[in-house]
Amino acid sequence: MSALFQPYSLRDVTIPNRAWMPPMCQYSAAPEGPLTGAPTDWHFAHYAARATGGTGLIIVEATAVSPRGRISPYDLGIWNDTQVEAFRRITRFLVEQGTVPAIQLAHAGRKASTDRPWKGGAPVGPQAHGWQPVGPSAVPFTEGYPAPTELTTTQIVEVVGEFAEAARRALAAGFEIAEIHGAHGYLIGNFLSPHSNHRTDEYGGSYENRTRFALEVVDAVRAVWPDDKPLFFRISATDWLEEDGWTPDETVRFARELHAHGVDLLDVSTGGNASGVRIPVGPGYQVPFAARVKAETPMPVAAVGLITDAEQAEKILANGEADAVLIGRELLRNPSWARQAAHEAGAEVRVPDQYHRSV
Repeated sequence: MSALFQPYSLRDVTIPNRAWMPPMCQYSAAPEGPLTGAPTDWHFAHYAARATGGTGLIIVEATAVSPRGRISPYDLGIWNDTQVEAFRRITRFLVEQGTVPAIQLAHAGRKASTDRPWKGGAPVGPQAHGWQPVGPSAVPFTEGYPAPTELTTTQIVEVVGEFAEAARRALAAGFEIAEIHGAHGYLIGNFLSPHSNHRTDEYGGSYENRTRFALEVVDAVRAVWPDDKPLFFRISATDWLEEDGWTPDETVRFARELHAHGVDLLDVSTGGNASGVRIPVGPGYQVPFAARVKAETPMPVAAVGLITDAEQAEKILANGEADAVLIGRELLRNPSWARQAAHEAGAEVRVPDQYHRSV
């Protein structure tokens, strides 16, 4: 029996299979005006196609908890009720297709205010809808990026509150799972890593201090997120630095603490916080980091990173390296990846009645 197409339950939510879609920014929201940050027809079509294709869980792309928390001016946000209403159209449709809707709550930190990737992705200023980024320390991401404004302790408390308010709105928008974005060099990851966090107060220096902000966000979100609904956390398991970076050992230690604070699953990625590092990219290159967390902690995990075919995904699950797999680029290429994989495995996923000829 295929492990990939077994249901998976966390708290009171059951996901119909283990083939999940990770957050992938579309950079397609309005940069200004009353619909700033709200999902558009593009977003609806994008997520609807993967739902009708049999994907068990869809995690909507990094959605900013405040305007300055966006990666680009074209990112989604969930800081106002207009955005909530626009998201409801998407969540309703996903639920109708049997797909569990999830959302990634995010703040871009020192990597905020950049252009769309297909326009070069460079930092942008006010003349292009940009703003001044913030971070734990006034340390720019890399050459050509502005030094972020160092957050005061009062401002840190305000950002924690923004995450909690975003979670309230995500619930009102119909999402069943919330994921906190702590990976890829964005604000929470900036605090975790000594590479980007040079503070000398209670939010910097020691491991305990560097993880303080992340745990405060988790606690604030968990306090408003219903007990019957799961909470995920996405982490970069390593900065891929030989020294002065976040490490796999710290990831394992932190996973235990996140679990104790009410996080139900760790979404394990890597990198993004240090430029110019060498990453051994290849099929399943991040899976060992997820496997280690699963082996050494009570935390369930999802694996991501160039997982492209059904046999590969099945092996990861059958070997006990992860509880679910996140299919990214391949789902961009093939929205019906899950249905195709189920056919190859002799399993089944829900097929819309309108597509009965395809069964």
